Amino acid sequence: MGTLSDSQIIRLIESGGIRDSGGSSPDLLLSRVQPASIDLAIGDTAYRIRSSFLPKGESVASLLPGLTLYPVDLNVHPYLEKGAVYLIPLAENLSLPAGIEGKANPKSSTGRVDVFTRVLTEKAQRFDEVPPGYEGRLYLEVFSRSFPLKVKPGLSLSQLRLFENRHILTDRELGDRHKRYPLFWYSDGVPGEMAEFREGITLGVDLSFDAVVGYKARSNTTVLDMTGSLTNPAEPFWEPISRPEAGSLILEPESFYLFASRAKIRIPSDMAGEMVEFDAQSGELRTHYAGFFDPGFGLVDEGARAVLEIRPHDVPFRVVDGQMIFRLRFEWMDCPPLHPYGVEIGSNYSRQALKLSKYFEGFPFSFRR
Repeated sequence: MGTLSDSQIIRLIESGGIRDSGGSSPDLLLSRVQPASIDLAIGDTAYRIRSSFLPKGESVASLLPGLTLYPVDLNVHPYLEKGAVYLIPLAENLSLPAGIEGKANPKSSTGRVDVFTRVLTEKAQRFDEVPPGYEGRLYLEVFSRSFPLKVKPGLSLSQLRLFENRHILTDRELGDRHKRYPLFWYSDGVPGEMAEFREGITLGVDLSFDAVVGYKARSNTTVLDMTGSLTNPAEPFWEPISRPEAGSLILEPESFYLFASRAKIRIPSDMAGEMVEFDAQSGELRTHYAGFFDPGFGLVDEGARAVLEIRPHDVPFRVVDGQMIFRLRFEWMDCPPLHPYGVEIGSNYSRQALKLSKYFEGFPFSFRR
């Protein structure tokens, strides 16, 4: 009982529990399987809609005509405008066994370019949740807040995690594991304190790097190509943030920032992680868009940092080095994956410190001054 691993997701594909609505071969679906999730691929048509919505007992197909401004054939016009809401039918069709349910999240590479995605099911009451035994189509709401996008059918912007009797670890369970096998520690090699377990691990932002400590998304940029046909230079899209002398920064309202966590994290192969909402009383800001951490994250080079996606709301917000602004919770895997996250499967962020999305050239990035 717990979160399904790659081998179990593969069996679901082979049994028809996950299939391609366009009739593509199972091999295409198998190529999208990750250690504890499956990447979801967008279809051929994006519907520019007037507003976001929840079906709440109705079918998505019945509501779309009244909300659609115009359809976009992504094979002909593969562009999504900044600030516009789109609904895109996904390639995957589900026929889940009774008791198997799911949770969706933007992929890391999607969240890091300030693209907000949410998965819808037919008659959905909530975003990003797939009810037990669900049978039907999936749809993806896409809203790019910083950049106009070039996309293509088959591109994966979100991912789906499946589970049976999902088991979120308690702080006591986390503490017991942390004593035997540290789950996070700092640059001096000292494991994190037990007091930092509060419904998961509460972790802070690092503003102490020698040079660049973060990035701020630029306004009024050119199109960001997410198709893989070219590699985007970073400088036209991102403004580097230098280390602050006073150890603090003031973030501008409704601007998008990337920072790294102060602690390094590692996730054992029998667990998965998820970034979750931080206490709203700690500040008017959103501290993540993409939340899934796969089993095996950070197991190379003794840990990897989390990249924080931050957008302040309403008022300027001051952050200081080490300030606790995000939370990572852990869940048990039903069984360890055959192929944990890491270099072996070509994972993009296995050794990360502060990294931009994979859609930008070169790691680490250098900027002209």
